[in-house]
Amino acid sequence: MADDHIRYDILAQEALRGVMRKVLAEVARTGLPGNHHFFITFLTGAPGVRVSSRLRERYPEQMTIVIQFQYWDLKVTDTGFEVGLSFSDVPEKLEIPFSAVRGFYDPSVNFELEFDVKTDAQPDEELAAPAPEPLAIVSEKKPKAEKKAAAEAEKNDADTDSGTKGAEVVSLDAFRKK
Repeated sequence: MADDHIRYDILAQEALRGVMRKVLAEVARTGLPGNHHFFITFLTGAPGVRVSSRLRERYPEQMTIVIQFQYWDLKVTDTGFEVGLSFSDVPEKLEIPFSAVRGFYDPSVNFELEFDVKTDAQPDEELAAPAPEPLAIVSEKKPKAEKKAAAEAEKNDADTDSGTKGAEVVSLDAFRKK
């Protein structure tokens, strides 16, 4: 295979992050239209992520937030966004750079974006490596297990003190006919 000196993989990731940035900026200006809402998964230890020590302790690797009914002060910049959310009736302010986001999903229209996230321990050569298992389960025809996993993820995000660790990551390959 020829060397990719242009780095199309990086350009494509930046373009897709631009889609997320534009959507969030519009929602910050006008609110969520119709039934749209977002599941956003990000690495809590990525550079520039600011969450409370309570949330970082509960979610040391990654976290999925839901922007739907109860959020406030959504602000979007060229490099990231900040939002106010409540976790078990405790208000929190989160600052998330777009570079820390692993997944963006709008279940109302079954739209999903997945991103490669470069961490400090990850060298440049690994950027083109295959992505790890999917964060969210999304397909045109959702099997019952997918619906259940999505519902559990939403429940876990709504009540973080329930004693659970969050949604289980499940590969789409488990549901595909071989």
